[in-house]
Amino acid sequence: MIRRVREDITAMCERDPAATGRLEVLLAYPGLHAVWAHRIAHRLWNREIRLAARLFSHVVRWLTGVEIHPGASIGRRVTIDHGMGVVIGETAEVGDDVHMYHGVTLGGATNEPVKRHPTVEDGVQIGANATLLGDITIGEEAVVGAGSVVSRDVEAGATVAGVPAERVD
Repeated sequence: MIRRVREDITAMCERDPAATGRLEVLLAYPGLHAVWAHRIAHRLWNREIRLAARLFSHVVRWLTGVEIHPGASIGRRVTIDHGMGVVIGETAEVGDDVHMYHGVTLGGATNEPVKRHPTVEDGVQIGANATLLGDITIGEEAVVGAGSVVSRDVEAGATVAGVPAERVD
């Protein structure tokens, strides 16, 4: 667990030029605090201790401004810069080395009990206030521009922007 926290701190220091040191990131980065707390909530969720997982997630949302459903799968070295307003739904899957900014939503597009939230593969960068909806896949190393609304798959390595999001590279 300590090794994963160190990995996360290193990742944030590498991705955020405003980070002045490891101690600052450890103590004052609510996006990372939310990811760390999610790991606990996710374990509870997977052990069928669902009410406790939801209540813990609710407190974390109140403290950090980041809402990650305990059923969501979050990879390693995932960083959320500024954090406030980020929402990650129950069936979302987020790969390793993903970086997202404030206001990002990984939302569902149906009320059916199926996979209804995005899959974000490794190395993706998601700009502020981007909304990704439905059971879509954002391919490895893709970039989603700030304020974009994405409702279709994005190819690996592509850059998309706009409403609706279209490839711009």
